[in-house]
Amino acid sequence: MLLGGMLVACNNKQTINNDMEQKLELTQEWDKVFPLSEKVNHRKVTFETQYGLTLAADLYTPAASEKLKAKSEKLPAIAVSGPFGAVKEQCSGLYAMKMAERGFVALAFDPSYTGESSGEPRRTASPDINTEDFMAAVDFLSKQDNVDAERIGIIGICGWGGIALNAAATDTRIKATVASTMYDMTRVSGNDYNDAFDNEQWRHRNRENLSKQRLTDPNAMAGGVLDTVPPQAPNFVHDYYDYYKTPRGYHKRSGNSNDGWRVIGTQAYANSRFLYYINEIRSAVLVMHGADAHSRYFGEAAYHYMVDGQAEGYKFVGEPNPNPENKQLLIIPDATHCDLYDGGYEEKAGQGQPKNMIPWDKLAEFFTKNLK
Repeated sequence: MLLGGMLVACNNKQTINNDMEQKLELTQEWDKVFPLSEKVNHRKVTFETQYGLTLAADLYTPAASEKLKAKSEKLPAIAVSGPFGAVKEQCSGLYAMKMAERGFVALAFDPSYTGESSGEPRRTASPDINTEDFMAAVDFLSKQDNVDAERIGIIGICGWGGIALNAAATDTRIKATVASTMYDMTRVSGNDYNDAFDNEQWRHRNRENLSKQRLTDPNAMAGGVLDTVPPQAPNFVHDYYDYYKTPRGYHKRSGNSNDGWRVIGTQAYANSRFLYYINEIRSAVLVMHGADAHSRYFGEAAYHYMVDGQAEGYKFVGEPNPNPENKQLLIIPDATHCDLYDGGYEEKAGQGQPKNMIPWDKLAEFFTKNLK
C-alpha cells in the first residue's frame, strides 16, 4: 500500500471494437517475481466489470485437476488482489499459485487502471470501482466449467485487505475471506497513519489542496517507494524498499515499484469509510497480520469492529456480528508488513533467502472448512 505516487508508462495496448469491448494485448512470457510451480497450470485471462473496464488476470489451477475433467468434478475457487499499487506479477500471484497448489482454482487480477488491466488515466483508484473489481472476479470464477459457484472465496493483501472486507460485506456469494497484512485505505487516507491528523482542520486543508490540484495539474504524481532510504527512516519505509525496489519484488508494471500514484488518483478514498457494514458479514473471515507490522492496528481494529460492532479508531458503532464464531484474527510472530507479501526474506552471504512466514496450509484449511 502506498498513498502517494507517480505514473508509469503502461505497456499494455488497448483497442476498442464496435461493441466497445476492450481488447488487451497481454504479456505472454512468464514475468512474475516468483517461479512457476510444477504443481499448477497457468493461463492469462480477461474479464469485464460493470463499469465497462476489462481486467487482466492470471488463472492458476491444480495440475492434478486435469484428472477431474472426465468426472465433471468442480473445485472451490479464490480471487486474489493486492497490495494497493501492486500488480498480479507480485504477491497476489504468489498467493494464488500457493492456493492452486493446495487444490483451489485461483485468480490473481490487476485492478482497474493498474498493470495490464484497462482504464485511463493510469494510477487511479475508487472505493466503488475497486470493490466491483472483486465482485467481477467472482462473476468470472462462477462461470468457469471447473469451478463450483457456491464455493468461492477471496484474498485481499495490504490495501486490498480492506477492499476484500468491503466486498464480503456487499456480495453474499463470497463464502470466505482472508485479509492479509491489511490496510484500511479509507481510514489512512482520511486520518493519516495512526490517525495522527484525525481532525477537521487537516482534512479541510487536504481537500483544498486536492481540489486545486484538479485544475493546476490533474496528472501530477507524488509519493511512492523511495529509490534510496536514509538510515533514520521509519522501519516500514525500509520494509517497502526491501520488497518493491529490489529483485525480491520489483516489477516494471507496478506503481509501487516505480512511480506510484497520481496526486488526485486516490482522492475518493479520503472522503469514504469502507468498513461500516463489516459487522454484518455472515460468511467466514480470517484477518492475518504480522506482530511487528506498522499496519497491525488496521487489522486488529477491523477484526474487533467486525465481531463487536465497535473498535478503537472507528467513530461509527454497530450491532455485534450475528456470526462471530467464524471470524478469526491470526497474528504472525516476528513478521513485518511486507513479510506477509511473500513470506519474508533474510540476508545470507549477501543473497536474499526466502523465509516461510506465511502459513499457506492454515489458509488452505480455512478455505477448505468454509468453502463447502
